[in-house]
Amino acid sequence: MVSFHNSLTLHTTFFRNSFSQKNAAFHSPRKDAISFIVKASQLPSDSQTGSLSQDRPGRRQVIAIGATAPSVFLLNQHSYSFAAENKKGFLPVLDRKDGYSFVYPFGWQEVVIDGQDKVFKDVIEPLENVSVTMIPTGKEGIQEFGSPQQVAETLIKKVLAPPTQKTKIINATEQNVDGKLYYQFEFIAQAPNYTRHALSTVTIGNGRFYTLTTGANERRWEKMKDRLQTIIDSFNIFNV
Repeated sequence: MVSFHNSLTLHTTFFRNSFSQKNAAFHSPRKDAISFIVKASQLPSDSQTGSLSQDRPGRRQVIAIGATAPSVFLLNQHSYSFAAENKKGFLPVLDRKDGYSFVYPFGWQEVVIDGQDKVFKDVIEPLENVSVTMIPTGKEGIQEFGSPQQVAETLIKKVLAPPTQKTKIINATEQNVDGKLYYQFEFIAQAPNYTRHALSTVTIGNGRFYTLTTGANERRWEKMKDRLQTIIDSFNIFNV
């Protein structure tokens, strides 16, 4: 596990405080897209968003307007075949350059965060987001880093949650998809003013260690968990 811990130094830089509710700034990925800059400190707090938890008709349709980075292709349901593409209320992402695909809920906005390859988030509920990161690795399979539980413990402690947050792993499993092994795990990260309930999936391919993480505020978990699981299950890597 020593090499895994060392490789996470870079990975930790990517993630640290990326999704805190008070510190990050999010920018539109293209100059020719609709101007979009949101500072997390300007987003409603948990107490302020209580009245917004019930989705109002049309508000997310408005949020959805925007453009994506050139290296990502947003496809209709007939363009590319992968898990959950026909799920109502989701949009697919295919990154041909880096060799992965997944879906995310309609209405989430693509934002740019340094060190992360792709991020989509709900601008109304800041803890509802999905991110993809990659780091180089010489390993051939995720199992070379240990069991799902071991990998989950290391990632959560070193990467996916700030050291000041109290974390708890709920479960850690593995899935074999078309001969490729993926680890999935569910965890909770508790901060002083909120608790994030999250799901992650990790795998190795193309000489890279891929991590996709999604989550929501604990108070919205029951409403969001099926959608978040759809994101996790849709994540797929392919040879490039």
